[in-house]
Amino acid sequence: MTALAITAVQIPPTPDGGTPAAEGSPDGAADFRACQALREAHEQEKWGNLDRCLTPAEAMEFWRGNEYEERHLFAARLGGELVGLCSVTLPLRENTASAGIDVLVAPAYRRCGWGRRLLEYAESVAATRGRTSLDAYCEIPLGLAERPGTLLPAKSGAGGLPRDEASTAFAADAGYELEQVERSSRLSLPVPAERLEMLETEASAHALDYKVLTWTESCPEEFVVEYSALKARMSTDVPTAGLDWGPEDWDAARVREEEETLVRSGVQALVAAAMHSTSGRLAAYTVLNWRPEVPATIIQQDTLVSAEHRGHRLGMLVKLANLRLAQQLWPAARSVLTWNASENQHMLAINISLGFKPAGYEGEWQKRLG
Repeated sequence: MTALAITAVQIPPTPDGGTPAAEGSPDGAADFRACQALREAHEQEKWGNLDRCLTPAEAMEFWRGNEYEERHLFAARLGGELVGLCSVTLPLRENTASAGIDVLVAPAYRRCGWGRRLLEYAESVAATRGRTSLDAYCEIPLGLAERPGTLLPAKSGAGGLPRDEASTAFAADAGYELEQVERSSRLSLPVPAERLEMLETEASAHALDYKVLTWTESCPEEFVVEYSALKARMSTDVPTAGLDWGPEDWDAARVREEEETLVRSGVQALVAAAMHSTSGRLAAYTVLNWRPEVPATIIQQDTLVSAEHRGHRLGMLVKLANLRLAQQLWPAARSVLTWNASENQHMLAINISLGFKPAGYEGEWQKRLG
């Protein structure tokens, strides 16, 4: 019987290739392209679109890693045929006892034990690096999540996932615990102007001492230090249930590194922030990303309001400002995707007011070693 060969994937300098050829391979970037094709086929099978999938340029930049996180992608082959992939991400500045784990098996090879083999391989890589807390994520479409049946409740957060769904059963059987459930939601575009105006009028009445700023691609130099402080608080102020996540250390250099990575990835970013007029300090921010290769969909990234500035409808105001500008800058977009922890009722209420509808549920899993 042919043995399963699991090898590290070379990350090419461009999505089309260009790395030196590996022994026995005409192209050293072949595994990268094969893994990207497998991921895209999986997304099409699951969702019918590539809205949630990294583009080749994004994937290339992501798997290259950076000074803040080391990332490893592995391809598994049987006699030359791609069986699946697994990956390990290793934070380097903080949360250094943690590792991110992911496994994907090609449809023709599922339910043959290969997924467990890939998972064990990824876990062994993490363990050799001294990681004792493993985390993993899997989102399921709304239709699957709402089928009749029993739910596996989140251990620490709110909500649950169907026990008999394939990814839920796989993770639970492998010793992972469901710590948190996030709801994904979709907003159809364009948002009616009258709805935006009504929400803005209502929110503005509670935020008389605040001014909304927007920028694209790069944070203005005069705000970058405060912006980095808000991004650090994003790692502590949002619900994380029982996940072993500690604070992230953000400074101006880390903000600039993230911005430069997005540009190299072909991702356009739009940020709206609220400034406290009296103090001149930034009090809230929200981020939208758009990719020309997936023009119909905008991805909602972070939204944060500092605890000391809550109660002034700043979350709504910055989201409204970003939506207005996004509809002007990216007219091809037809929807916005966002994710929120099920227990984050305040942010969910804002999104519901804007018109977001449920699209799916994501399980956030954790396994502690030793």
